[in-house]
Amino acid sequence: MRAEELTNNLNNIQSRINEACKRAGRDPKEVTLIAVSKTKPVSDLQVIYDDGIREFGENKVQELTGKIEEMPKDINWHMIGHLQRNKVKYIVGQVKLIHSVDSYRLAEEINIQAKKKGVVVPILIEVNAADEASKFGVRLDEAKQLCQEVSHLDGIHVMGLMTIAPNVVVPEENREIFHKIKDLSVDIESANIDNIDMKILSMGMTNDFEVAIEEGATLVRVGTALFGERNYNI
Repeated sequence: MRAEELTNNLNNIQSRINEACKRAGRDPKEVTLIAVSKTKPVSDLQVIYDDGIREFGENKVQELTGKIEEMPKDINWHMIGHLQRNKVKYIVGQVKLIHSVDSYRLAEEINIQAKKKGVVVPILIEVNAADEASKFGVRLDEAKQLCQEVSHLDGIHVMGLMTIAPNVVVPEENREIFHKIKDLSVDIESANIDNIDMKILSMGMTNDFEVAIEEGATLVRVGTALFGERNYNI
């Protein structure tokens, strides 16, 4: 029954993504679903993998590296949680994209580890668009400056922006947040900063991913709607 439930959840989410794209006049191919699998067992991930999903997101380095060992090797892993500098070495070369870069010092450490491994690491700049004290990320008015500061680090490549919008009951309340991130990406793109692209907007989660898509999200990070409520007791 669990496998059937997960497959039904996935089909429902993909249908909602398609409908949001239709409303926004966008091609659904422009939007990628990241299955946020934190605290979920590998057996759950395997069901979603067997249903065709190859993009998985984790919040904690230890859980991420453990699942990389256990899961098929063609998965694209995304580090979406807050990343401490002393944990960077464990994921460089292992993940497709680091979503949560919010300081020069973190970008610098990723660059150092990338050089050691001979890779270039794609990253996103995390923006705290609502300026919430409980959230990580740079302020809206600091994001462009951080892009300029990290642009010379040739072991990383900034691919765009990420934000975690406020946890609201009415998704529409976050539309302005997503709109601001989209506008910011256009502003940064127009500055033509070397080594800085704005192809990716990682925004929108279970509560609000449809609004995020309508405002330009290219990656949506969905966990609860896919796997159910998280189990924090493991």
